[in-house]
Amino acid sequence: MSLSINTKTYNADSYQKDSVAYVGPSNTLTTKDRVVLARTQPKPSEKFSGVGRAMAKLTRTLSLTGALTPVADAIVDIQCQIPVGFSATDVDALCADMGAWIATTQFKNLLKQQLINQ
Repeated sequence: MSLSINTKTYNADSYQKDSVAYVGPSNTLTTKDRVVLARTQPKPSEKFSGVGRAMAKLTRTLSLTGALTPVADAIVDIQCQIPVGFSATDVDALCADMGAWIATTQFKNLLKQQLINQ
């Protein structure tokens, strides 16, 4: 089983209950290029149908300049919580909105310069 992200193919490396880890083309014993996908099933209560949770985590080892160490891991961890009874259209709109914002200069400045008040 494989996963395509941008132009890279990640191949399934390990399976656990409700979780799959993938390794990418740059992954080695010392350099990480990994994606983990996981889910948590809804837990309904007497008064609420519950929420399903999904997680996608990308970990990549980066070479550093001007830092105390030559390499370190960068992690992008996306956590999603969707209530039971959602419409597919609502989820599509959430994904479209967040995906569009992630592509903006404002989001990139949040990562690059830690700027939140732009």
